[in-house]
Amino acid sequence: MEEVAPIVRMVGIEKHFNNVAVLKGVNLDIRPGEVHVLLGENGAGKSTLMKILTGIHEPTGGEIVLDGVSHPLVTPREASEAGISIIYQELSVINELSALENLFVGRLPVKRRLGVPVVDWKLMETEARSIIGRLGLGGLDLHKPVGEMPIAHRQIIEIAKSLMKNVRVLVMDEPTSSLTSVETERLFALVRQLKAEGTAVLFISHKLDEVREIGDTFSVLKDGVSTGHGRIADYTNDDLVRMMVGRVVKQRFLAEGSIDRTSMPVLKVENVTSADRKRVRDVSFEVHHGEVLGFAGLVGSGRTDLMNCLFGAERRAGGRIILNGADITPNNPVEAVKSGMAYLTENRRQTGFTPNFTIEGNIAVTKSVKDAPLRGTWGLVDRKAERAVAEEQRRQLSIRCAGIDQSILELSGGNQQKVLVGKWMSIAPSVIIFDEPTRGIDVGAKSQIHEIIRALANAGKAVIMVSSELPEILAVCDRVAVFRNGRIMDTLDGATATEESILSVAMRDGK
Repeated sequence: MEEVAPIVRMVGIEKHFNNVAVLKGVNLDIRPGEVHVLLGENGAGKSTLMKILTGIHEPTGGEIVLDGVSHPLVTPREASEAGISIIYQELSVINELSALENLFVGRLPVKRRLGVPVVDWKLMETEARSIIGRLGLGGLDLHKPVGEMPIAHRQIIEIAKSLMKNVRVLVMDEPTSSLTSVETERLFALVRQLKAEGTAVLFISHKLDEVREIGDTFSVLKDGVSTGHGRIADYTNDDLVRMMVGRVVKQRFLAEGSIDRTSMPVLKVENVTSADRKRVRDVSFEVHHGEVLGFAGLVGSGRTDLMNCLFGAERRAGGRIILNGADITPNNPVEAVKSGMAYLTENRRQTGFTPNFTIEGNIAVTKSVKDAPLRGTWGLVDRKAERAVAEEQRRQLSIRCAGIDQSILELSGGNQQKVLVGKWMSIAPSVIIFDEPTRGIDVGAKSQIHEIIRALANAGKAVIMVSSELPEILAVCDRVAVFRNGRIMDTLDGATATEESILSVAMRDGK
């Protein structure tokens, strides 16, 4: 069978930044009607290669061939005219605008009324309903500000925005990072439809199970060099991981011994209810020494709302949080921190780190809030101690960086997440909450984060982990609390739970 000619060929692509080689002679073919998966650790060069494809970066060497025509570089306009569209991992939706307005940013259709051009809102809504319906969100309120929607819905709006163009090559950078398994299946159904229509899909993901499910072919980058390519069916997951990281990565991180649940729990939650009495309803649970308790459930089930209530970030209508036998029910995050709680939120860029701070600044800030006079205001902090703490966390967590004075924005996603872990470990909390701890990070860094989570539990911390990735829940959690409509529907044993059993409870009928 004759091989289909590629829409795009990237030949010998090189890219240098300040005399540092980021890409070193990379080749990549993108063919119509094929899902090509691009694999590699964070920092391998995937994003740089995509920015060259879409015209954001100019290559140092090599060429891009579009429909048989060679280009030493491609401008953003040429990429768009060639039908190349990209959906970035960091969403570019405008939170203050409605979903409808986001879908038509920069291309509002107009009609003439009494000779005056006016926006054709009816046409916009018709086209938007059609594309949103294809993505399984036909009931979405198109007039609601995007900032008030769940991250999963914002991601789907981003995907819809790209599909509304005449796309021939669709690049998806971690498109399922904010989606549940059900929403991921809807997305995959759409990808298969696009593939059947002849669209080329370049799929970037760290989730090997979904890579195997949706991908046809693959290319691997490591340190800016192509280390493998071929048909996915011809290789095992271990083969792919070895190409990416050079070693076999550990997959299971459950407690090695038995957990004593007869002793006093580290954390006890009693009858916590959110202020609206809807998102979180009468929730009670315990976490014991050496235990990781996972929270699974569909997006919108109330898992993050519960974590916010526990940490004092959202008002409660009632309930108690008991830590090591003492009632510490916090009214705000500062009280939670001072009582021994820590919380890695689901969106590290928006609510995790401070982007204009260095690594040192991000690690030291929480300790200053907890320990320094007047919560660290008016400069009443010990800079020497701050540097010592930051350096200790950098060493213990193996944060890859030029030094603690480096900007956190210059780090990979996995190393940014390690900085946030260090920020909380610097205050020696008794309980730590991880909400989507490995979203958007590569398999090697993900394994390291899982090892850190297990080490914290082994050290006697109470660990709670919220994740939309069921394989991650099963890999790390000793018990799994399945959340639905603001309540724990059931708690399963992590050693015997399966994806099917968790989904069965998550989708169970009940109020």
